[in-house]
Amino acid sequence: MAEMKSGDVVELIGLLERHGIDVHVDGGWGVDALLGVQTRSHSDLDIAVPHRYVPRLRELLAARGYDEVLRPDTRDCNFVLIDPDGHQVDVHSYTFDDQGNNIQGVAYSPEHLTGVGSIDGHSVRCISAEWMMRFHSGYPPDENDYLDILAVCRRFGIPLPAEYTRFAGED
Repeated sequence: MAEMKSGDVVELIGLLERHGIDVHVDGGWGVDALLGVQTRSHSDLDIAVPHRYVPRLRELLAARGYDEVLRPDTRDCNFVLIDPDGHQVDVHSYTFDDQGNNIQGVAYSPEHLTGVGSIDGHSVRCISAEWMMRFHSGYPPDENDYLDILAVCRRFGIPLPAEYTRFAGED
């Protein structure tokens, strides 16, 4: 598996946006976008896109050698594409109705998709800081989760969630 470098991310986001695909960065790169600096290496790029763009996204990435990797959690709205060099894109799609209600796919809501960040000086849309922190809650976090959330909480003045205090020695 290849590292997904900042240049790879900027290139892929630019490609999708040039083709009219509404894309938001999620996951580890979403954290780094919010912080405006890369804090660690990333094995993939997590993105959120409206489901109606999935066929075009698949077409664009297939032209660059990306193919789907079947995993136990693969669904029509949650799948991973990988190129011959091992770069991975983890796609999360959703559909909102006219009132902004999620009617299909990954359970995003419009308020989740309000973040703006920067990767290598390029402005990107991403998950908002508050929701990035919430998405990293409710499961046993690992050290990468802790470092990501600690940085977001410090930067945006958000209290550290209780499940992370064990890492900070605040039990």
